[in-house]
Amino acid sequence: AGPQQGCVLGIDLGTTSVKAALVTGTEQGLALAHSCSRETRAHTDSLEAGPQGMEQNVQRIIRALNECLAALPQQQLQRVSHIGISGQMHGVVFWKSDKGCQWTESGTGPAFEPQEVSHLVTWQDGRCSPIFLSSLPLPQSHVSLATGFGCATVYWYLKKSPEFLKAYDAAGTIQDYVVAMLCDLKKPLMSIQNAASWGYFNSRSKSWNTDILKKSGFPVHLLPEVGDPGSIAGRTICAWHGIPKGAKVGIALGDFQCSVYSCLTERTDAVLNISTSAQLTISMPLGFQPPETPDPSSAITYFPYFNGDYLAVAASLNGGNVLATFVGMVARWTEELGLQVEESAIYTRIIQAASAQTHSKLSVHPTIFGERHVPEQLASVSNIAASELSLGHITRALCHGIVQNVCSMLPVQRLAEMGVRRILGSGSALARNEVLRQEVERVFPFPVVYGKDVDAAMGAAMVL
Repeated sequence: AGPQQGCVLGIDLGTTSVKAALVTGTEQGLALAHSCSRETRAHTDSLEAGPQGMEQNVQRIIRALNECLAALPQQQLQRVSHIGISGQMHGVVFWKSDKGCQWTESGTGPAFEPQEVSHLVTWQDGRCSPIFLSSLPLPQSHVSLATGFGCATVYWYLKKSPEFLKAYDAAGTIQDYVVAMLCDLKKPLMSIQNAASWGYFNSRSKSWNTDILKKSGFPVHLLPEVGDPGSIAGRTICAWHGIPKGAKVGIALGDFQCSVYSCLTERTDAVLNISTSAQLTISMPLGFQPPETPDPSSAITYFPYFNGDYLAVAASLNGGNVLATFVGMVARWTEELGLQVEESAIYTRIIQAASAQTHSKLSVHPTIFGERHVPEQLASVSNIAASELSLGHITRALCHGIVQNVCSMLPVQRLAEMGVRRILGSGSALARNEVLRQEVERVFPFPVVYGKDVDAAMGAAMVL
């Protein structure tokens, strides 16, 4: 978007919040004009999967999205020519293609409300046990199948609750759903980035493992069509929150790739993203192709990026969600003691306490959510001394453990061998947590530069 060409709107549908960024063209390049963030508070109980399930209410996610857009300047929204959308990968939501939403008038113009739509089963979902996954056909893909992956979740419904699937004829990630509603797509369109995150997708041939899936009775009609990241999926069918009807909408992208895209300029940079989860990544050389079959025990995964490139990623399941769990635990303990303290207040106080403790001998291995390459290895705490039990010591050790864990998956020596000279820090947890940033600088012997809280939304806009 050049200086006279209007604005690009970037949206990121995250695990805990929705973010929107209005990007305008200046003579110096692209610049962030306005941004907005709203927590979704969308987590909901899973009736079918019980405590192992991790689901979100799509109505609440879209409500947060509508609130975000209503908070942006109307005058700027009227100048939007392109919309880029990213969101949480791996997860799956189902809908009726002709009844996926209903358009209604809101205070800022037409908006859509979800109609015949399932819950979103997120990437954090744990219903597919290792035994269940081992019963599934072997994918022809460079990515190992894991619980929380879209195709694995569909298999679970197929075997445990087949009636559920019969109510729907379309599926995608949450960001694919939003693109389909905005453009009235009869068949969802999914980027290679999101398709690879579902499993049973061959990135070399850019196609689903249709033959393998059909043989096992998988409902292949639910699989979206696939396109290249950066391409246009369609145009808005309504003047959405004042954004003109006919604005171009990009194919939905992976939130992680967009976070990287917003800041990665040199191949000598590594990007450390810590939001709900955590990822450390480096660009692979031009022309790199991932191996035909994955190494299930490897901590490194290769993510499709843009223009046929790949990222080598240490994708940890443990990031800001570990701190959130710790804060929740402290809140429950204080409640059991007859006190009432808001979680937001606890978060602020524990970070203050940790800032006063520059070091902790306590050792926290923070993998309470396991890791995809070692799902059975959970968290542990060691080196516990009576002098190290303050909230400050524990929070400091926890922040160090989160950074150290992702670093152990892609060690400093490997980064140096690949020519890394700088770390770029992104993601909401890093943006909000000074102690986490201090630990990044303690663990990595490279200069560290930090991005913004809306990196993924910015990246989704910049791609277009």
